[in-house]
Amino acid sequence: MLLAGGQGSRLYTLTDKTAKPAVPFGGKYRIIDFPMSNCVNSGIYTVGVLTQYQPLVLNEYIGNGQPWDLDRSQSGATVLPPYQGKSGADWYKGTANAIYQNLDFIRRYDPDYVLVLSGDHIYKMDYSKMLKAHKEKNADCTIAVLNVPLAEASRFGIMNTEGDDYRITAFEEKPKEPKSTLASMGIYIFSRKVLEDYLIADEADPESSKDFGKNIIPKMLADGCRMIAYPFKGYWKDVGTIQSLWEANMDLLDENSELDLADRNWRIYSRNYANPPHFTGSFAKISNSLITEGCHIEGIVENSILSSGVRVARGAYIKDSVILSNVTVGEGATVNYSIVDSDTSIGAGCVVGRTKSSGEQITVIGSELVLQPGKDIPGGAMVNQEWLDEHNL
Repeated sequence: MLLAGGQGSRLYTLTDKTAKPAVPFGGKYRIIDFPMSNCVNSGIYTVGVLTQYQPLVLNEYIGNGQPWDLDRSQSGATVLPPYQGKSGADWYKGTANAIYQNLDFIRRYDPDYVLVLSGDHIYKMDYSKMLKAHKEKNADCTIAVLNVPLAEASRFGIMNTEGDDYRITAFEEKPKEPKSTLASMGIYIFSRKVLEDYLIADEADPESSKDFGKNIIPKMLADGCRMIAYPFKGYWKDVGTIQSLWEANMDLLDENSELDLADRNWRIYSRNYANPPHFTGSFAKISNSLITEGCHIEGIVENSILSSGVRVARGAYIKDSVILSNVTVGEGATVNYSIVDSDTSIGAGCVVGRTKSSGEQITVIGSELVLQPGKDIPGGAMVNQEWLDEHNL
């Protein structure tokens, strides 16, 4: 069960028109490609994708699940939006309520175990190994965990464990003063009957926030359920902020990156649309960058990632930036330390952002905008149409 309905408000204008799991990543992927591909590579072929916020792009992207080999007659990918039932209709009120509202979907397949995932993390993980540990330790719930820096621990669910079997003894959701650095990755395996019982009880509790981290996990722990932590080693990134999204993209340019997209034994699948090969003109200079098909480059690109269909005119300069699909960068324009959303046009001579070394924040340009020639967009600006109107640009 893949929770993909988040608004992603900390991504600002990038999620004005689309859900966070559908935000493009790495030139030719979307964030949701990673958990979807992990499922298939782990041998899991029944995937419910729970959508809610701005679902149009995400629902269209998932389609029948064909890119991930999830277009199967007896299983496959199923999009699960909120719906109206006999007793009325309601939005998903929390992560636990979202699963509760889809218990009938789970029961249709009569599984022994249910894997609950978040749709907004970048990582590669074999869930079958986690399931094996869950079975061997006879757990009611297994939570994937990793060590995080103490300064970041308050952003996560933090737990304490004891013994060689990593039995969880304490859990706090986003504590102000963390007692450890063992953080929940938001990846859970439940024994199905236990999950059902707790979801039904939680739904009946008027005081509950209907959330796994705030309600279900602490209640199971208090009741003495056997709860096990599953340590994860490898690349994992929560791309819920502009900074972390930019960093995860830039990690792909590091020759020592732990996130190997060229690994043929663990492919990351995506829905790719037919585009011609990218073209590099005689005046183009490209260094340490990823250039996707359909791009037309006449300018200079350094340490950047360009999605499909990007056009960079002669004399334009792009550095330390993530440029999403079908963006046009005009002649002599400069783009520094920025994320530029799809279908935007940057006019000739524009200056977007400031150099990373200047200490300014990342500049973000929204989708479907037109920056008139010669305009200057300062470092750290979050630009949408309202911003342009307010600044008379």
